[in-house]
Amino acid sequence: MPKVSSVVVPYAAYLRVYEPLVAFPEPERGHWQRYARRADRPSYQDELRRSLADLLPTPPVAVPVHESADAFVAEVDGVVCVCPWRTRLRGWLALGALGDELPPPVLDAVLPPLVRDQAAQDYERWLARNPDARPWIRSATWQVPLNWFVLVADEERRYDAARDGAPPMLRYRTPMVQARRRVARGLRTLRDTVSEGPLVDGLLDVGRWLEEFHPRSMVELDYGGLVHALPAGALEEDHSAADVAAGVEALGRGDGAAAGAAYARLVERWRGVRNRRSAN
Repeated sequence: MPKVSSVVVPYAAYLRVYEPLVAFPEPERGHWQRYARRADRPSYQDELRRSLADLLPTPPVAVPVHESADAFVAEVDGVVCVCPWRTRLRGWLALGALGDELPPPVLDAVLPPLVRDQAAQDYERWLARNPDARPWIRSATWQVPLNWFVLVADEERRYDAARDGAPPMLRYRTPMVQARRRVARGLRTLRDTVSEGPLVDGLLDVGRWLEEFHPRSMVELDYGGLVHALPAGALEEDHSAADVAAGVEALGRGDGAAAGAAYARLVERWRGVRNRRSAN
């Protein structure tokens, strides 16, 4: 498949859900069955390049005119599972959050108010026809939200070093039932100890999202382009999921010192990424 650009698009991490084909109604199921047999399926970098290409025209295209027919594909215990891109829906959701990410002058320069207003109207009309729609992919720039790490375990971690011109890769994959159990256990511990806060709110939100999918789905936490933002040599030693698990476990047994030590490791590990974000 031809690429929009040869430039690698960095600095975003992803939380994806891959659902078995049985979770999709016809005729969509048939589309994904045929799609899964393709040999030229695009990568996450292709997805990002296409999104960035829409920002180049004048005026920019804030949200794709048509929904993507692409997906990521994985085989889970012999069962084909797909994670639809749903680029248009995710574009609308991301557009709604931009006001919290960018100061007004920068936002107006990137996406003029007229473009944003038109996209918002299009989304309202679309949502009225699709009230139960939800994305299969969540993304975060310049970070991996701590609540995402609660869903996975260190033994599910896979790291591949850079080779043959390909960037390094760090990801976790876990069964949906396991991710839901970890959310429930984490929430019980946090509510008994810290009561409320961003980690509790984030975990509640991601837990509700997971409940929308088939119980035999797979959850993937992918560092994506963040592998380019971590300091040299740090990626291979990154065991953030283990640190988050250790911190939550320490809170559960009332060991504040151990919980603080786990949090300190996380802060130190991600300091370089935060510094690069501030520089940008």
